[in-house]
Amino acid sequence: MDIIPFNRPYTSPRAASAMMDAAERGHLSGDGHYTKLANTLLRALTGANRVLLTTSCTHALEMSAMLLDVGPGDEVIMPSFTFVSTANAFALRGARPVFVDIRPDTFNLDERLIEDAITERTKAIVVVHYAGVACEMDEIMDIAGRHGIPVIEDNAHGFGGRYRGRNLGTIGSLATLSFHETKNIQCGEGGALLVNDEAKFEPAEILREKGTNRSRFFRGQVDKYTWVSLGSSYLPSDLLAAYLVTQLEEFEEIQRRRRTIWDRYRTELADWAPERGFSFQYCPDDREHPAHLFALMAPDLEARQAMIKHLGEHAIKAVFHYVPLHSSPVGSSFGERHLPVTDDVSERLVRLPLFPTLADHEVDRVIAAVRSF
Repeated sequence: MDIIPFNRPYTSPRAASAMMDAAERGHLSGDGHYTKLANTLLRALTGANRVLLTTSCTHALEMSAMLLDVGPGDEVIMPSFTFVSTANAFALRGARPVFVDIRPDTFNLDERLIEDAITERTKAIVVVHYAGVACEMDEIMDIAGRHGIPVIEDNAHGFGGRYRGRNLGTIGSLATLSFHETKNIQCGEGGALLVNDEAKFEPAEILREKGTNRSRFFRGQVDKYTWVSLGSSYLPSDLLAAYLVTQLEEFEEIQRRRRTIWDRYRTELADWAPERGFSFQYCPDDREHPAHLFALMAPDLEARQAMIKHLGEHAIKAVFHYVPLHSSPVGSSFGERHLPVTDDVSERLVRLPLFPTLADHEVDRVIAAVRSF
């Protein structure tokens, strides 16, 4: 029996020809023809005013920290139930991540706990739209506005998601996307920074170009470029951008297939789940998730581990998710935090295979195996 992997990265049939075209154009470094095309497509798909393609979501988060001048002594509020990059980006600048618990329904930062975590040292609030289910952004933006604190959307999961009619990634001052091979749209490794605060765009451009005004030079706005600020190299190769463009052009098709698979899981496990003490992540009616992952919640850690083992015996790879950052060796060094919901969700969550080339018969196998648990 063939193994059904947790993820199988999708490659467009046009990817090879696009990458060959990029090579033949003779511009393999960043900001070539395909980088510019990717930026244009991303602006159209997200509705963001300004988009900068980056080498990873991690680097886009690091750029966000630098653009907000985060430094030693500052505090940044964020969930503990997230990938380590969310915290690393700010800890690398000398700031202290302040981990706040998540909601038990959406698994997102609990907006009701944010205000109590704010101090005079709070420099930013980072929200993570888990599985692309939007956080309670109106409440969070209201809190942030009253305290004069910028909000960053870590939207690694949420490309294509919406909150009350607004695209995720266009609500906070800055937002980041991931194009890692596990994401809905991918180029192996890649990301993007969405700049919604117009005043931050030129500094972001300079930061991304090693601290130079090189972008302005190529637009003919200055007669030469030079080192004008601190920065680094966050430009992906145009070869990767070419690969990414083919997926962006197929965005709707990829999303339709992911949605079909997600909907089948949700519909065909709906009666089984409550009978066995399992449940699902909640997505409120006023938001749309992009079918990034399917989270199945076991009644306890023992059942979660048993389910993963059971699916493995049926040649199906299912996985758990984040080990909470506040309980990690590095995370705990920023101060002890009691986050009971985060700990509980982390112990019970299992993710089922979900990718666009998952065939119908494979979906049948996954559903049958889960139901036989």
